[in-house]
Amino acid sequence: MDFFTSRNKINFFSVFSFLFLTMISFPAFAEINNGDSAWILTSTALVLFMTLPGLALFYAGLVNSKNVVSVLMQHFSLACVVSIIWVVVGYSLAFYKGNAWIGGFGNMFMNSIELETSSGSIPESIFATFQMTFAIITPALMIGAFVERIKFSAMLIFLSLWVLIVYVPVTHWVWGGGILSSWGTMDFAGGIVVHATAGTAALVTALTLGKRRGFPKSITPPHSPILTMIGASMLWIGDGLALMLVQL
Repeated sequence: MDFFTSRNKINFFSVFSFLFLTMISFPAFAEINNGDSAWILTSTALVLFMTLPGLALFYAGLVNSKNVVSVLMQHFSLACVVSIIWVVVGYSLAFYKGNAWIGGFGNMFMNSIELETSSGSIPESIFATFQMTFAIITPALMIGAFVERIKFSAMLIFLSLWVLIVYVPVTHWVWGGGILSSWGTMDFAGGIVVHATAGTAALVTALTLGKRRGFPKSITPPHSPILTMIGASMLWIGDGLALMLVQL
């Protein structure tokens, strides 16, 4: 059966429109702006789109064909695990009031976030979700440093711990009112929180693991440059649009 029949199309878009309008139609609290909320919701979707499927396809095209499903599932499972970590304790340690180095535990399980709780001109629930997408894509960027070289379970454990030990504190330093923020550091595009941390950790991990077996005498070319091109295009478009929307 064709799911996208004319009737199903109407139902699908009706449900989508209802959910979208419900998400942006918040109670008229004085400090919450529906337009800003809609922009951040759109940016949230774009950043997540950069990971799934953008980054996943980018790396999937660079590996051997037998490892494509493994790479795709690494990104998907990492997104699930990091989402749980972020809700349970990550967001609290990154953005809840604490000291100059780390936040507190007062917002574990999003404990202090209610419908009327705001972060600037948007609901804090949207802000937390937006920040979660960056917590997802940052460790996902590191997968390319050791793809095809470590076990699936080792990847999940390592990157989960990395999020808690590295990403969360650095996020607090820069975006959560920590030490770097007090020095006047401004990071609007994630150059410090995302790219510097992920790039440094990926380099250290690659050096620790050493050269690939047979490198450089035997080099396996990417099995699908087309997938890599598609993934890179998704990253480019998603990143550009997300940054444009946030800065607007």
